[in-house]
Amino acid sequence: MGFALSGIATGMDTAGIIKSLMRIEAIPQTLLKNQVSASQSMVTSLQTLNAKIASLAELSKATAKTGALDLFVATSSTDGVTAKAGPGATAGSVDFTVDRLAQTHAGVSAAMTAWPNDPPVLTFVAADGTRTEVTAASTSLDDVVSAVNASAAAGVTAMKVATGNGEHRLQLTSETSGAAGSFSAYRGSIADLEAGTATDLFAETGAAVIKTGRDAQVTLWAGTGAAQAITSSSNTFTRLLPGVDVTLTSVPTAPVTVTVAGDSEQVTKKAEDLVSALNGIFAYIKSNSAVTPAAGSAGTKAGNFTGDSTVRDANHRLLSAASQPVGGKSPSEIGITITKDGNFTFDSAKFSAALAADPALVESTLQTIAGRVEAAATISSDKYTGLITASINGRQSVVKNMQDQILKWDDRLAVREETLKRVYSGLEVQISRMNSQSAWLASQLATLPRGDSGS
Repeated sequence: MGFALSGIATGMDTAGIIKSLMRIEAIPQTLLKNQVSASQSMVTSLQTLNAKIASLAELSKATAKTGALDLFVATSSTDGVTAKAGPGATAGSVDFTVDRLAQTHAGVSAAMTAWPNDPPVLTFVAADGTRTEVTAASTSLDDVVSAVNASAAAGVTAMKVATGNGEHRLQLTSETSGAAGSFSAYRGSIADLEAGTATDLFAETGAAVIKTGRDAQVTLWAGTGAAQAITSSSNTFTRLLPGVDVTLTSVPTAPVTVTVAGDSEQVTKKAEDLVSALNGIFAYIKSNSAVTPAAGSAGTKAGNFTGDSTVRDANHRLLSAASQPVGGKSPSEIGITITKDGNFTFDSAKFSAALAADPALVESTLQTIAGRVEAAATISSDKYTGLITASINGRQSVVKNMQDQILKWDDRLAVREETLKRVYSGLEVQISRMNSQSAWLASQLATLPRGDSGS
């Protein structure tokens, strides 16, 4: 129910009075809203921190994993051969000569305007003797091309090539490289082939096999009694060495040496990434723990993490995990040094030098540090038992409770405002009545006879 509170009878700004009173009544709700805003800001900051620490846990876990630092790089002595090291690679080298590159089988037909046979049937014979029959929708060369390309069993790609005077040739190319991709093509059905009436498509006048399918070949230890020829259907020799793939792009005249060695750059990068991730977390905690002058006042404003024991505990755990000695030696000996500001510096040159001098020791030290960091990060960020995770869940529950209270305050304040409107409306009515009575009495008194002052 609404009330018009103009203040005509009292001369008071009753609407303004009620508004001011409602501001006072709403102070508890306003305080709750401010608490919700502050709590939500804290939750957001904690969620960001938790995500950073969880990411650090995954990075550390990957670094600490057995074999994670068994990283190798493969190099070739010539530009015509490339080598790539992967999982399972070990240090070593091998010499070989490149005999030939792999080749994909292909041939072209004689020039024609349309397929000369009706029905338009082709038969393909693969290198292993498998025969596949393909029938086109018509003698149109476009239909023949479509039929060949639609046949997965044939394993051949067809293309129509214009040769002038309205004629075209069909170029047929194997979908598989190497000797296993070789094929023959015949005009006619399988029955025609068996009967000897099918025509070899590439033996006709003007037709030809333009490339014969063949395997790539290299010879290991060429020129010695141990010489061994190795073939590949493609120009990539998978795992020619353990964990190493070798790809040929040309046929070098000189022997090729592929060398596999430890990849110090990758190991150094992993150490650098670990330190960088730690510093990113420390910097985030520091920026959210700073006390700064508050805008528009002489006071100060504390960051979300100021005084928070959970965040302080996470910071301490990570700092200790990365800075404590390993086997009696400080991490600074491999270039990981704690600073007075509570973060770390990484000296890549010092790390690389230590790695070159004693790879096993440096890798063991780095993995020990990574394992400790993973454990510390997991304690804080585990999605089920993490301390920061628990803090986030608890604060979100408190926020939900305060939001419920704010909604209840909305109802309470609405009732209070209606009450105030009734009170002040009733006051206006009563004063209006009193004013009317006063006016009536005054009018009555004005009509009474006055005494003759001269008698």
